[in-house]
Amino acid sequence: MSEPAHVAVVGALGRMGERVRAAVAEREELALGAALEAPGHAQEGTELEGGVAVTSDPAAAMAGCDVAIVFANPAGTLAALRAAADAGTPCVIGTTGLSEAQREEVESLSGKIAVVQAANFSVAVNVLFHLARDAAALLGADFDAEIVEIHHAAKVDAPSGTALRIGEAVAEGRGRSLSDHQVLAREGLTGPRPDEAIGIQTLRGGDNPGEHTLYFVGQGERLELVHRSATRDHFARGAVRAALWVLGRPPGRYDMEQVLGLSG
Repeated sequence: MSEPAHVAVVGALGRMGERVRAAVAEREELALGAALEAPGHAQEGTELEGGVAVTSDPAAAMAGCDVAIVFANPAGTLAALRAAADAGTPCVIGTTGLSEAQREEVESLSGKIAVVQAANFSVAVNVLFHLARDAAALLGADFDAEIVEIHHAAKVDAPSGTALRIGEAVAEGRGRSLSDHQVLAREGLTGPRPDEAIGIQTLRGGDNPGEHTLYFVGQGERLELVHRSATRDHFARGAVRAALWVLGRPPGRYDMEQVLGLSG
């Protein structure tokens, strides 16, 4: 058997990082190669599986690794991605809440390395994006689109990246731009619902890993597409699947639908 590919896990001790490390351990084709955390982390220097010590040095983490999986805050994500680009290490990025400038930097760095970037690495959620696009095209403007999402109380960005991606899929199905039609809040005398609006509403509480409902509401009927997460394990396994897929790919920015063969 050939040597396993070594994975740098960025945000290795976070909620998702722990599940990613567990998912890496499930695959004989992969092994933990580096564990990156923020400078000053209380567990910096701690040895994890395979004797890998937690580091805060992005360049050291990328050295000798074949691929990186990144679930970190936006600043940490960009620091890791810059180091990965310098080292020629392809990346899988699940960070949400990036600013426009940060998204532009991701796009620029993907000119140097292959980057799989997704709002959600669940296989089922990416099928939901696909279905949302098709349903929006088939149902047309006679059905109003509304999205409701709920996540744990500690989530720092809203709406979720997944909810925004569902909204983008609806807009794509209609041949529209989400930014021109999204409605993120309603209060007071809002007036009638604008034509072709795509509503996205946010709920927060408890330890919910993530739940998204897309409503297509027509006259006398509605269609609901729902995804509910009970754990984070399927997100981690999807990210690992993307890491295996991106090995050897040419520079560029890819998404999870491409990994799954749902788009070109």
